[in-house]
Amino acid sequence: MSYQLLEVQNGKPIKMWTQGVPVEDDARKQLMDTAKMPFIYKHLAVMPDVHLGKGSTIGSVIPTQGAIIPAAVGVDIGCGMMAACTTLVASDLPDNLYALRCAIEAAVPHGRTSTRAGRDKGAWENPPETVDAMWAELLAGFKRIVDKHPRLKNTNNHKHLGTLGTGNHFIEVCLDEADRVWFMLHSGSRGVGNAIGTHFIELAQQDMQQHIANLPHRDLAYLKEGSQHFDDYVEAVGWAQDFARRNRVVMMQNVIAAARSVIAKPFEASVEA
Repeated sequence: MSYQLLEVQNGKPIKMWTQGVPVEDDARKQLMDTAKMPFIYKHLAVMPDVHLGKGSTIGSVIPTQGAIIPAAVGVDIGCGMMAACTTLVASDLPDNLYALRCAIEAAVPHGRTSTRAGRDKGAWENPPETVDAMWAELLAGFKRIVDKHPRLKNTNNHKHLGTLGTGNHFIEVCLDEADRVWFMLHSGSRGVGNAIGTHFIELAQQDMQQHIANLPHRDLAYLKEGSQHFDDYVEAVGWAQDFARRNRVVMMQNVIAAARSVIAKPFEASVEA
């Protein structure tokens, strides 16, 4: 598919791979506002799933040089997929998958409690040893971040490691073209990643308080390379991405264990992604 080049006055061009895809006016304006930022590198790239977002347009690639826009990175830091291919085939699965679903739901905390009463059902009451061991590997990095940004201490972190969350996060049992059984899941850095993203978006806006009126939108507030907040943000985002990866690892381990508890045939599973 070829792209359409959208020239932006006083800004970098936008390459739009959107042939046959309607682009809402608000999203187009948001793209053009972003393209006017002085640190955009060469051009923006826009994918067919383009639509209006908070801070930046969903479906856009925004290369920057010498600065970072925290709101463009977003708050679902490290969100991604993991899949495990098993030695099972479709005929090895039970005719009714209810028991398998229940076993997975019991093994992986998911959702959240909407009220403040009681614990969050999407978190661990008492994290298992595997979660404790994984958190121990994350703890030193978290302490370094919290020492500089104490607000991030009381976030959903340890007890949310190895949990699914809400929204578009999912766990799926699926088949490939050869009828092999796969387990697949999608999740990110959970509440602590959201808190990190939100915190640094606010810091960027505070740092630019004298200049924010000159920005096309306050969510385009940025951190300059070389500043303390820039360095802190890069460190915190890197940590959140590590949390997200380990979060998926723990969940996948528990999904596989849950499946082994209800599927009669022994099987092996290897993580492919």
